Amino acid sequence: MEPLNDDDPAGGRWLKVTFFCPSPLLEPASDLMGVLSGSGVEISPEEAGGAFLSGFFRLGESHDPRAQRDVAEQTLAACVDEMTRLFALYNCSLDEPMTTLLADQDWASSWQQYFKPFEMIPGLVIKPSWEVYQPAPGEHVLEMDPGMAFGTGQHASTRMASALIRQSLRECAVDLVLDVGTGTAILAMTAARFGAGRILATDNDPDATTVARANILRNALDDQIEVVDTPLAAIAGAYQLVCANIVHDVLVEMAPELTRLTAIGGRLVLAGLLAGDQEQHVIAVYHALGCTLVNQLYEEEWVALLLAKA
Repeated sequence: MEPLNDDDPAGGRWLKVTFFCPSPLLEPASDLMGVLSGSGVEISPEEAGGAFLSGFFRLGESHDPRAQRDVAEQTLAACVDEMTRLFALYNCSLDEPMTTLLADQDWASSWQQYFKPFEMIPGLVIKPSWEVYQPAPGEHVLEMDPGMAFGTGQHASTRMASALIRQSLRECAVDLVLDVGTGTAILAMTAARFGAGRILATDNDPDATTVARANILRNALDDQIEVVDTPLAAIAGAYQLVCANIVHDVLVEMAPELTRLTAIGGRLVLAGLLAGDQEQHVIAVYHALGCTLVNQLYEEEWVALLLAKA
């Protein structure tokens, strides 16, 4: 592992860890980096094959340079270990990360400058808390800080899942929504903004549920969205719309439970899939459980599916 690059010897520093991430791993890797850092994630403009992903780690309050460096080295080692495991799941190798130590006054400007209000899908704008944005008539806004969370709607899978949620809500009356693997709760909040009734958002990661609740409260949607860590097998009821933006293997494993929880005539939105083999496999698995394909969206190498339960 390369030595830490010390940009500023002043106390109160942050560790910035940067590595190149192949395109298929950008969403899961940025999600994991957000959980690990708890402070901020930066994705450079995507290039052919991937992008540079950075996480920002607070090193504590000590002003002892030696103590800070020890914490930085431990933090870097833990980050590399977790990322190496994730990359291995996709049969990829993690390159040597680049590291920088930043002073307090430098860390925020290092990544906040890249995150401006943007239209995730037509009619829905994502904005950070430090930006002022006046929505157009009929336009919805969600406030999401990448420094407080991960998964801010910039990935193709999230955009396509949101578009299919909006389509479902326009075509069908939806009283109950289930968002599985909610992460930042961005899909749950999208459903709320486009007219869903009650929404149950679930995730087995305690860090994700904490972030989800904070985002829901920030957007004043806590009276409409409930966040739980309840296992799918323990959830009862029938939901008119079930959405899950996860990964292929998990969507296949969860197929019996996801279809069980979908009401007859209800819709499923499935994302986090690569077009081609993964796409066809998931369609076949859910078709065997009584679901038919309604629509599919493509962006880059990704696909999102809209299914209906017969």
